[in-house]
Parts: sequence; structure tokens; C-alpha cells
Amino acid sequence: MAKQKPPVSIQLYTLRKEAEKDLLKTLKEVAASGYVGVEMAGLYGKKAAEVRKMLDDLGLVASSAHVGLPTAENLKETVETANALGYKMIITNRGPDKFKGPDGVKTVAAELQKAAELLKPHGLRFGYHNHWWEFDVEGGRYKYDLLMEQAPDIFGELDTYWAANFGAVKVPEVIKKYRSRMPLLHIKDGPLVKDQPHTAVGAGKMDVAGCVRAADPKVLQWLVVELDSCATDMVTAARESCAWLTKQGLGRGTR
Repeated sequence: MAKQKPPVSIQLYTLRKEAEKDLLKTLKEVAASGYVGVEMAGLYGKKAAEVRKMLDDLGLVASSAHVGLPTAENLKETVETANALGYKMIITNRGPDKFKGPDGVKTVAAELQKAAELLKPHGLRFGYHNHWWEFDVEGGRYKYDLLMEQAPDIFGELDTYWAANFGAVKVPEVIKKYRSRMPLLHIKDGPLVKDQPHTAVGAGKMDVAGCVRAADPKVLQWLVVELDSCATDMVTAARESCAWLTKQGLGRGTR
């Protein structure tokens, strides 16, 4: 029996302007667009229980969440929020300044590894979301490779667009290399030109199909659409992205 296609989620950062104005209306749009889940990026002034009720009422699932770096100080709140919303995967990222100098990657990796160890006893997994600066070369290797090597307990939520580093990196090869550690893929599209806005998934230059097919179907749990900016209306682009992924047979939606 063939394994079902991974469900499609959307990182709510994509619709941040809309969510800040009216979270419920935004979630209704997400559900109507055919998304199975949402990846949280804050609670937009609501309590976790309120957001969970909105999701439940709309038939949506919280696939995962982007948070600040989990520490001993914020662990209790991080775990309680995850339990209230029902997700098991927590993700963070670090800025380009953190990766500067010979010890930059080592310091970041140590922070991430510690966070993963803090969350593990609570049944939560910790992952890293990259941008392009992790795919600069350090000592003949991508900084991303060094990071994954030095933080063995984290998973990768590979941002497929940023990992391309504007066309310099063959992303499917990266996914194949770490396929056992990639339960989430961030799917975005665009012209692969720095500082140019993104497009709806399927309307740009990314080999989206190649990226998805490079993943291990036994490991990959969600495709997560994320558009940081867009040359067209963002709500329309989000809707078109889900429709394209499902029409291409790459992911599973509700429409």
C-alpha cells in the first residue's frame, strides 16, 4: 500500500499582517484554502487555549511552531504552549551574525543541542530552520553541514528556497543527505534573486517537486508553505500554493 502524501501546512508568518488584524478570519481563510495544518509563529495576543479552539473548530491541526530558543528559563511556558496546541515539533533559527568567525557555528550548535536535550524529556522534538547564510562555505564545507554534525539531536526543517542560496546549492542533494532528519520541509518559491520578492509555490524557479521527492516518505511528516514576501497578494499566493502542491500530487490538502 502506497504511503499517503504528506499533508500541507502553512507557516502563519506568511499571513502575519492578516493574523495581527484578525486571527480567526485568517485561520478561516487557511482552512478554506485547503490547508491541513498551520505552523505557529506566535499567538497574536491570544491564549493558547483560545487558539486551539479556533483550530479545532476549523478542522485545522497545529503541525509545529517557530519559537525563540528554548532555555531552562522559558522551558515551562514552551512545553505548556506546545501541549495546549498539540504540536510535538518546535523550531528556531539564528541570525547571520551568530555564524561569523571560526567559533560561530560551534556556539550555535551547542545552543541548539542543549535546547533539544531540554525538550526531549517532555516528548518534544527540536529543529532548526535555515536561511541562506548557513549555506555559505566555512573551511571547504557548508556551515549547515557543520551545524547538523555538531548538534546531532536536532532535526532539520529545511527552508528549500533559502538553502538554494540563490541558485548556488543543489537543494535535493541536501535533502537526500539529511533525509533521516527532515520531518518538515519549508516550501517557498521565487526568482532565486536576492532581495526579490517570492512567488506562489509553483510560479518561481525552484525545483519544488525535486525537493519533495528527495525526502524520505517514511520520515517526512509535513510540507510547510512559507512566503516571506510576495510580488502578488499574499492571501491569494497562499491559496495558490496549497492548490499547486495538491494538484501536482506532492502534498495532501483538504480540497
